[in-house]
This record gives sequence, C-alpha cells and structure tokens, in this order.
Amino acid sequence: MKIFSKEQIYEGDRLTIKKQNISSADLMERAGMSLFNWLDLRLKGAPVPILVFCGIGNNGGDGLVLARHLVTHGYNVKTFVVDFSDTRSQDFLHNYERFKETTKDWPSSIHDESDFPEITNKDIIIDAIFGVGVNRPVADWVINLFKYFKQAEALTISVDIPSGLFTDRSPKQEDAVVKSNFILSFQTPKLAFFLPGTSKYIEQWEALDIGIDEEYMQNTETVAHILGKLDVLPMYKQRDKFSHKGTFGHGLIIGGSYGKIGAVQLASRAVLAAGAGLVTAYVPTCGYMPLQSAFPEAMVITDADDKHISAINFEITPTVIGLGVGIGTDKKTGDALEAFLKTNTTPLVLDADGLNIISKNKNLLVHLPADTILTPHPKELERLIGVWEDDFDKLEKTKAFAEKYKILVLIKGANSIAVYQNKLYINSTGNPGLATGGTGDVLTGVITGLLAQGYSALEATCFGMYLHGKSADLAVETKGYQSLIASDVITYLADAYLDLFAQPAPVAEQPTQA
Repeated sequence: MKIFSKEQIYEGDRLTIKKQNISSADLMERAGMSLFNWLDLRLKGAPVPILVFCGIGNNGGDGLVLARHLVTHGYNVKTFVVDFSDTRSQDFLHNYERFKETTKDWPSSIHDESDFPEITNKDIIIDAIFGVGVNRPVADWVINLFKYFKQAEALTISVDIPSGLFTDRSPKQEDAVVKSNFILSFQTPKLAFFLPGTSKYIEQWEALDIGIDEEYMQNTETVAHILGKLDVLPMYKQRDKFSHKGTFGHGLIIGGSYGKIGAVQLASRAVLAAGAGLVTAYVPTCGYMPLQSAFPEAMVITDADDKHISAINFEITPTVIGLGVGIGTDKKTGDALEAFLKTNTTPLVLDADGLNIISKNKNLLVHLPADTILTPHPKELERLIGVWEDDFDKLEKTKAFAEKYKILVLIKGANSIAVYQNKLYINSTGNPGLATGGTGDVLTGVITGLLAQGYSALEATCFGMYLHGKSADLAVETKGYQSLIASDVITYLADAYLDLFAQPAPVAEQPTQA
C-alpha cells in the first residue's frame, strides 16, 4: 500500500473530481458517507451518545456530512462547530446549509472554553476539527478542548488524521494534538501513523476507500510504502525439484565474543530457517564447543584469539556475510574489521557492534559494497547519522546517508522502516514481544539467509522483516508477549512461510429456514 504526501492527496482529489465529472462537494459527500457506513456497521443503531466536533475547513465538512447521515438514521447525535477562525471553506458552508435543512437541531458553536459541552466516558467523540491541511499553531482554547477530550476518557474517532497532527513534521506541543483511539483515514494511511514520535496519538487506524481515481493511485510514485502479505508474496522464490543445498547459497556469520556466542548461534540458525543451503559461523575459539554442540547444522571457523575476533581470515567462498552480532568493540576486533572491510567484495549485512565500530571510524563506510544492508536500532543509527530533530528529520537524514554510500538502511522499531534509493518501506508485522534480547540477531540471520538464496538487497530486507515480524505475531498466540524469546521467532519462521499461502476460512452457510 502506498502512503501519499499531503500534496499528492490534494492532487488525487483534484484529478478525481475532474475525471469523474463530480464536484468537490460530491467527493466530500462520498467521504462522509464512507465514515457513516463504517460507524453504522458497528453501532447498528445503538443509542450511544455521539458528539461530532467539526472544524470550519474541509475536515469539518466531512464531519458535517457524517453528522447529517447519523441524524437521518436516528442516532443520538449532537454536532458542534469549533469556531477557531472567521474563514470557512466553501464545501464546509455547503454542508452546513444541508445540515440545517435536515434537522432543526442545528450545530452548536464553540468559541471558547465556556462553550465546551458535557462529555462522559460513555460518549463517542468524532474528531473532525483539523485535517491534513493544518498549517498554523493551534489556539490555546482549542488545545484545552483536546485536553478535555482526553480527560473525558470517551472513545475518540478521528476523521482522516488526529486533529493537530501534521503529515510532514512532528508537533511541538503534545497537548496540541487529539489523542485518538481510532483513525478513519481516507484512501490510505499517513506516514505519521508509523513513527515512534507520533505513535502516542494513535491506537488503531483503518483506510476507507472514497473512490479516488484508480489510475492515479496505481501510477503515482510515492516515497513511502507499507508492506503487507500481498506486497511480499510476489517476492517469494519457488524451488525447483532438483535443487540442492548449493542452490540456495552459503551464509557466513562473523561475530561473537566471550559471553556473547549465543548471538551467533541465533543468527546462524535463522540463516538456515530462512532457507539458505549452508551456514558457517566465524567466532573466537571460545565459541567452538557451544556452536558445535548446540547447533550441529552449522560449520564453524575459529579465530586464533580465545575471547575476541582478532583477524578475519577464511578459505571458504560465502554467498553473503552477516557481520557484527555479539562481536564486541575490543580494539583488536575493530582493527580486524577495518582490514576486512578494505578488501571485502562479498555482499554484507552489518548489525550491532559491527555498526558501532564503523560509527567510530566513518571512513570505513566508503569500503562497503554497493547495497550493503545496515540494520541499526535507533541509538546505533544516531551514532551513524547524528542527532535528529524529529522522526521526519531522522528519515531525511537516513535517506541522504543511504544515498551517499549506496547502501540500504533498515531502521529497527515497532514499524521497522527500510530506507533505500530515497524511498521508505514500512513493515506491517511484529509486536511488543520482539522487545527482547536476540531478536535483532535473528533478523540479521533471516536477511542473510534470503540474500544467500538470490534475493536482492531490497527484497531480502522487505521480505525478511515481514517474515520476522509475522513469525513473532504467530508465536505470541501461544507464547504471549512477555514470554516470547528470540529462539521462538526462529521456530515460528516455518509458520510465517506457510501463512503466505494460507487462504481465508470459508464463510459458513446460514441454515435454511423450514
């Protein structure tokens, strides 16, 4: 699914109006009706009090359309106009008049705090105050209205985007944004829904189809994409009957240090579980017995040093190398990594202390092969690109960094984001159970294993983070969030693969009436 910028949203509206020969008011009616249908399907006429708060622009116009349909269908609804300016959009005025023609219970105006209505936790708040076009500071009394919403603890549903939230930058003041329980976003979600700094305003969202021109939706290039099952399924590589272990590549995991050999074991197991034909682990001598005993499928090469990687020398020819898990930052290791990077031409996945070593010597970045994959968590990313102002600035800095060195950067998080060739690929799978030690090592192994099989850097990263997150989603169904451990993610990778081809359960037929 694509994520459109604010400018692209406006262009999509304009083109739809032109190509479908409708008015902007007709498109607003369509949007408001989609809101009503969503709500009506769930409430089924329930008498719960619904309070619709409308701004005076087009988002408020959408709210008025919704409120009108709620009234005509007999819902217990009260409508309010948040009167923060003297300027009103034409479509707002059009729908205000239509609302007045529908009922004698006209909208109440809110000019300041003295006009705030009573709200209880049994009410439903519809937030249709500001849309994607908000570009001015929110007035203090409107901020107090947002606080009032939150204090009421009523279910809050935002139209298109939480009021006060921008599409291209983070808000300066937390209270200046409505805290939404559910967002009904028109056509596609907004980038802000997937970023850690703005996630506090969002619990759940759903995209409503309002009939934006299909050709425009298909052909417009967007910077950001959300990856779901239907996006990654075409990446899957079928296996030939006469394939053998050499067909699916040889992954080499270089890492480990005294007390951190488990990271290499996790990554190496994930290489094979992702489908690679062979895996070799390159570790300090202290890692030999643990790996040979606990993971017999792996081949092992040992460094001369007992506790740290002190040199990187091997005679095998791996298809891809995953480097950095558990490796530590000992000076000998740093020197060994520097010497290795200056001569290596094999595709690379870099993680953990491999990234931290490079962040202390950024001159090494120029030696990375094109399409090297870096998998930093936020602090590791900060060491590489510097401090950012907000999440949007972070993404811009990461895009510039990835473009400069011709690499791919996978920013790990609740919605991991792959940054490649100035585009963003946002993962839709995963859950808080992944917040445990070792799951990043598993992700490195999965991506390494996919690269070994011939997936491109972008495919391996997108497919890998999707499978990794989906595995965790399947695991928590029996393990729970708190008890999920990294080994479980490897175990459930098989189920994640099988889920790619699972068909929805058939709808049971209703019994025939006698």
